[in-house]
Amino acid sequence: MIIQIEPQSDIPIFTQLTNQIIEGIARGAMQSGDSLPSVRALAADLGVNMHTVNKSYHELEKKGIIRIIPKSGAVINFPKEMTGYTNRLLEEFKPMIAEALVLGLEREQIQDLVSSIIGDLKGKT
Repeated sequence: MIIQIEPQSDIPIFTQLTNQIIEGIARGAMQSGDSLPSVRALAADLGVNMHTVNKSYHELEKKGIIRIIPKSGAVINFPKEMTGYTNRLLEEFKPMIAEALVLGLEREQIQDLVSSIIGDLKGKT
């Protein structure tokens, strides 16, 4: 999995890293049970501060995507219970969809956009 950080972006580096790891998992580059690089190694590879990588890993752990094992590292760990996860997604998606509707997008346009994103992540166009 290739991670590219854009230092000039308005998006914080830890958020860029978190999002790219999630996208890599969604694309199938990593599976449940796979280990992520150590904080120190990934920070060195990307040329970023270790605290930035650590913050990203803790964000992924909070989302239930990875499990941090002290002195062993971070392991991809898909959530077993989806109810809390779907509720969190609903809370995150609802304002974005409401904004899209306010800005004039139609239901079909939003559905097409979501389908396009899923196709991109799953390698289907």
